[in-house]
Amino acid sequence: MNLFKIKMVMLLGCCTLFAPNLYAKDAGLKNSEAKKPNVLILLFDDMRFDTFSYRNGPVSTPNIDALAHEGTRFDQAMTSTGLCSPSRAAMFTGRWGHKTGLDDNVGLYHSRLSELSLSEGGVIKRATSVGYDVSYVGKWHLGAQGPALRGANFMWGHDKDEERNGRPFTPYGTQKNVARMNAGERDENGEKHDYYKTLPGTYADTVTAKEVNEGKLMLKNAAKSDKPFFGIVSFEQPHPPYRVPEPYASMYDYKDIKLPPNFGIERKNKPMAQDDIWWPWHDVSHMTETDWRKAHSFYYGAIAMIDHAVGELINTAKEEGLYDDLHIILVGDQGSMLGEHNLYDKGPYAYDELMRMPLIIRDPSLEPKIINRQVSMLDIAPTLRQWMTLPLDGDEDGRSLLPLMKQGDSADAGKDDISLYAYEWYNGGWFGIRAIRTPEMKFVWNPGDSRDELYDLKNDPYEITNQIDNPKYKKQLTDLVHKMAGELKRIEDPSLTKFNHHMKDFL
Repeated sequence: MNLFKIKMVMLLGCCTLFAPNLYAKDAGLKNSEAKKPNVLILLFDDMRFDTFSYRNGPVSTPNIDALAHEGTRFDQAMTSTGLCSPSRAAMFTGRWGHKTGLDDNVGLYHSRLSELSLSEGGVIKRATSVGYDVSYVGKWHLGAQGPALRGANFMWGHDKDEERNGRPFTPYGTQKNVARMNAGERDENGEKHDYYKTLPGTYADTVTAKEVNEGKLMLKNAAKSDKPFFGIVSFEQPHPPYRVPEPYASMYDYKDIKLPPNFGIERKNKPMAQDDIWWPWHDVSHMTETDWRKAHSFYYGAIAMIDHAVGELINTAKEEGLYDDLHIILVGDQGSMLGEHNLYDKGPYAYDELMRMPLIIRDPSLEPKIINRQVSMLDIAPTLRQWMTLPLDGDEDGRSLLPLMKQGDSADAGKDDISLYAYEWYNGGWFGIRAIRTPEMKFVWNPGDSRDELYDLKNDPYEITNQIDNPKYKKQLTDLVHKMAGELKRIEDPSLTKFNHHMKDFL
């Protein structure tokens, strides 16, 4: 009997020794299901990938650099479309425009569309459905009152109080200003205000500062709440025209600007659409090299100002005790042209200056990494879904980036390193462009033109020479055509039939 008691005591001791681990694991699962991560998106407008100091760019960006060093850098991130509304719709839904119905800008001159359908609730609606406190600050550009109509606390932004289905913004003022520039006139300080301008006042007087202040309030409210937090601060900067106050306006000397090899060049063997003026300021015939250098210097000043804004928000998150476990996505909706190929702003084309975007993702549970595999704007929504345990609300054309964040580039071992890009419409004008990019080559299908494009990115990274008619590249072109056909089929793109007909000699 004594021996039996001893064995029972030993057995109970073993249970006591090992059971807590089992229970802890169980409790951990329950806690992980109950405690959802706080998430902050910092979204920027027309922000190029190549300007930051962490990318060896010309602008000192210590706050963005610090975030890059703590998170995962996606150095080959590509937008879905080089246009504000379609790229944002892709980010918030994870779906291409032919599925969401949003494949053009909304609310602008010539645009067909006034909003993203409310049936496309996206990550905002899905986050509210699982108990997130969702707040939105700044530019939306997917239809008036859109975040609020999806359940968010829309704190501030020019879309907040606009009328749904209202009349579009029409650039009469810009048209007059460009006409004056063409007549040889300049604005105050010899500047061209629809390209670059010194704003009166200081940083505190800017829209950026207003967005930062609202973002700080958002973070302070989140720190007091028991609900998980999902916040978006969406900046209008650095969208052209490049307008900043001092000290940012004179922070970078235009005389020191290094212009790239494709700056101001004559476009040869390019699609005709690149020669047309789709928005008044696309007429850059009056821009001198000094004007372009000043536009660059003001853009650099805008990036420096943005870095200051990021620092303010990060510091507030730290002061409020939110930062240690805060998941952060810093992203630009697309790039912008600053005289490359003699183009300004954006338009229906697929050059890297427009197609590539900055993307940094901070998951505090993961080690920092640099990812060189190509990823897409469409991958953000699936990543948020996995982070926040969101329900699906339709197709996901992208994929979660967490495997790359955990394993590095090896997570994509054996997979094609390709990125698809589309430019269906530009403010009511149809183009139907599709581009497929590998690290070495890019093929651009222009179904509204008789001329396509092929670029050797390894030997011609500035995309100066269109090799579409060069027989030496037939093998590469055939490979890219097959890759594009596969992607168009995967995403159920209705243009596939036309593509197969146009490319039948390569398929």
